[in-house]
Amino acid sequence: METNKPSQPVVTLASKLGTTAHISLLLKSAAKYGLRTLHDFHILTVQRGCRHYWQGDEPAGELVSEKDFSNEELAIAMLSVAQPYDPHLIRCGAAMLGAKGNSPEKLAFLATKERCEQVVRYIAEAGRHFEPENAFWTTLLQLLPDALPVRDGVLPHPTRFVAMTGYQRGVGKKIQSEWQRPQRHMAA
Repeated sequence: METNKPSQPVVTLASKLGTTAHISLLLKSAAKYGLRTLHDFHILTVQRGCRHYWQGDEPAGELVSEKDFSNEELAIAMLSVAQPYDPHLIRCGAAMLGAKGNSPEKLAFLATKERCEQVVRYIAEAGRHFEPENAFWTTLLQLLPDALPVRDGVLPHPTRFVAMTGYQRGVGKKIQSEWQRPQRHMAA
């Protein structure tokens, strides 16, 4: 006689942050477009220009168009506290959060709706640190409600959102950082 083992409960980002998950309308909308698994979100991130996360198994055609599911929606869906806890997904969400053309107003609105202000604020503070001249991060931070700081070790270290150089020939140790964001490739 077979016995059904109880399945392990999914550890959500909310539980790691010490809060409760909610039923996410944004994730329901994403599912309507076929974005149901962490892998689906990863694929769409690569298709939207985050080639640094490319693994080689992503199909060529976009799973869903930007018109139907915007970069702002994609970023916040990946950072939703209702998602399973996955540091890689958070890093992909951070890259999409900083996508050129994103509206700070729309991001702040969606972050509040998805209850992920704490996560978005953490990433935006890292963005402001690494790109102090980029007004996008300051504007986003001003639009977000106050949030408790995130416990150390829950979210990826801010250096995981950037590419950093080390030693450069003829220059020595000079660290430069570049925010990892989608880069659309122009067709030749």
